[in-house]
Amino acid sequence: MNCVFARMMYTGQSINENAYLKIKSNKIAGVSKTAEGRLLGKFDVITPAFIDPHSHIGIYRAGEPNDQGESNERMNTFPVLSDVLDSLQMDDDAFKEAIEMGVLYSCIVPGSGNILSGRSAVIRHWAAHSNAALVSRAGIKAALGYNPMSTKDWKGERPTTRMGAMGLLREQLDDVNKKIKTRSRSAGKKKEEIVFSAAQEIFRDILQGKETLRTHVHKIDDIAALLRLAKEFKLKITVEHAMDVHGPEIFGELKKAGIPVIYGPVDAFASKVELKHKNWMNIRHLLDSGVQYGLMTDHPVTPARNLLMQTRWFIRAGLSKQQAVELISRRNAEILGIDRKLGTFRKGRWASFVCWNGDPFDLTKYPVAVFAEGSQIYPV
Repeated sequence: MNCVFARMMYTGQSINENAYLKIKSNKIAGVSKTAEGRLLGKFDVITPAFIDPHSHIGIYRAGEPNDQGESNERMNTFPVLSDVLDSLQMDDDAFKEAIEMGVLYSCIVPGSGNILSGRSAVIRHWAAHSNAALVSRAGIKAALGYNPMSTKDWKGERPTTRMGAMGLLREQLDDVNKKIKTRSRSAGKKKEEIVFSAAQEIFRDILQGKETLRTHVHKIDDIAALLRLAKEFKLKITVEHAMDVHGPEIFGELKKAGIPVIYGPVDAFASKVELKHKNWMNIRHLLDSGVQYGLMTDHPVTPARNLLMQTRWFIRAGLSKQQAVELISRRNAEILGIDRKLGTFRKGRWASFVCWNGDPFDLTKYPVAVFAEGSQIYPV
C-alpha cells in the first residue's frame, strides 16, 4: 500500500481537505484522513487525471507538416473499416506536453472530411506503442454540416450539399437495414443466405445500437437534421462540437432525447462560416439545458495541454472549480463509457492522478508530479 497527502483533493465528485489518497498496485484503495503504507509525497492539491474525449493527438503530430497528418482518409466517402489506432504514432511530442499538464488519456477519432470515417480509440498518452496505448473503443466517427460537403476534390462519390451528405448516409443505412429485416424474416427457413460485407457489418452494428455514431456537427439545423436521422433509424449518437449553437432550444431537444454533447474546442479560432456564431457566452445555453456534456480540445485545433485552461470559460459561466475539474475527469469518462476505470477517486478506479504545487486554476501553478495507473511518469 502507498499513499499521497493533499491539503486539497478534488476527487472528481467532491473536495476533501487534508486527506490521503491510498493506492494499491495500480488502483485507488480509498481516501482517508490517516496515512497507510509508504507515503509518496505531500502536495498542495491533487486532481484526477484529465481525459480529452475528442482529439487527433498522435494523428496530426507536432513538428510534422500538416499534409502528413493522417486524420482523413481520402480514398472514399465511407472508409468505415479504417481504425484510427492504425495511424497512431506514439512518438508525437504533444503527448509529453499533455502529460506535463495532467492530460493522460484521449479519445482519438478520425477527421470530419468523410460522412463516416472509421473507428475511434481511447488511449494512454505514455504508452510505448499503439497496442499498449489502447484502453477501449468509443464508437464510429461521423460528420455532418460543412466539412463532408467541402471534399468535392477527394476520391469517390462526394456530396456537394448538406442534403446530399444526409442522402448518401441514409442510403447506406437503408440498404443494410433492409438486409437485417430480410435475414430476420428468413430465420429458420431454407432461403438464400443473407451475407453482410465487413463494411456492412459496421453499419449493422450502428443500426443495432452496438456502435455509437460520434457525430461532428456545429450548427443548430445540422443538429436538428441529425436528430431526425437518429429517430428514423433509432441510432445511438453523440453530438461533438456544437460550437455554433447560440440559442437554448436544440440543447433542450438533445436533453429530451438523452443525447450527450462533447463540447468544444472553446479556445479555437472561428475559421469558417460554420462557426460564425461561436462565442464563449454560448456555454450558458449548454449549462442551462441540463444536457449531459463533456469538454474536448480537438487537438491540434486547441493543444491537448490546454484542456484545463478551457474550463475558465465554464467557471465564468457559473461552474465551481470542483465542477470544472469534474467536467474534464468524471463527466468525460462517463460519456466515453470508461467511468468504471477513470474519472474519480472511488475505490477500484485506476490510480491516475495529478499533484499540483497550488491551485490548478492559478496560472502560476503547475503539476509537480503525475501518476499513471499507480506509477509516477512525471517527472522521470
